[in-house]
Amino acid sequence: MLNNKGIYESNLQDIPLLKKGKVRDIYDLGDTLLIVATDRISAFDVVLPTVIPDKGKILTQISCFWFQKTSSIIKNHVITCKAGEFPPLLKKHEQILQKRSMLVKKAEVIPIECVVRGYLAGSAWKEYSSTGAVQGIKFPPGLKEGDKLPQPVFTPSTKEEGEHDRPLTLRETEEIIGREKARLLQEASLEIYQFAARYAEEKGIIIADTKFEFGEIEGETVLVDELLTPDSSRFWPKENWVPGKKQEDFDKQVVRDYLDSLDWDKTPPGPSLPEDVVELARARYLEAYRRIIGKFPEL
Repeated sequence: MLNNKGIYESNLQDIPLLKKGKVRDIYDLGDTLLIVATDRISAFDVVLPTVIPDKGKILTQISCFWFQKTSSIIKNHVITCKAGEFPPLLKKHEQILQKRSMLVKKAEVIPIECVVRGYLAGSAWKEYSSTGAVQGIKFPPGLKEGDKLPQPVFTPSTKEEGEHDRPLTLRETEEIIGREKARLLQEASLEIYQFAARYAEEKGIIIADTKFEFGEIEGETVLVDELLTPDSSRFWPKENWVPGKKQEDFDKQVVRDYLDSLDWDKTPPGPSLPEDVVELARARYLEAYRRIIGKFPEL
């Protein structure tokens, strides 16, 4: 469904739909997959009825940028992000697919969420506040919320369908996928994060934490899914970073804050968003793109 207010679902009726996620629709093209990022937005694991116009285009283009930037570190599943280069059977859908879709190789996804943290925030801050550690990793005493960690840390979790992911230690990760593969994911995740964090900081963005997903194609480990977007990462404006408090960010926190102000029990169906919250969220996504890419997107 396409209109000037955004896309809630892609609805490519003549193409087999493999999976409909919270935000993305994934289609099976035989040897390849078509990943379409809609303008849906989820919060507290609930997909809301309101879209954020152009969100799918913004996130897809940010992912494509990072996949290209990090390809010298590790290969990825992307074939092309240009709708004009998609197979002929998708030509009739080019208007919908333009800028919000990726043609990718099929991969066997490794069932681990590879989280890297460079700053103390979110669930890591809560755990550190009570235990002085995060997923078995001890940190110096006296750190404040939002502090930069002595070095980035790998804090993986399970990848659960329809359930909350469960934090894992590195040893638990090794038990699930094997020591060699776990260490490979740890090293690749840290290297990608450190590269991206340096680049983003030069552009005025702190990447406080992020998550990666990996898969295997013909026995080779590759980067899959989305990459270093405001939906998969915690982005902070560098100029406003002050440890000791909750930080301003470029993600959907404005949406969560609005929902927290309502009498809503965080179960479906989710409430609609007012226009001012939609516009504020859209502006934050656009600003993240502008800083990372160096210009506003052509939408």
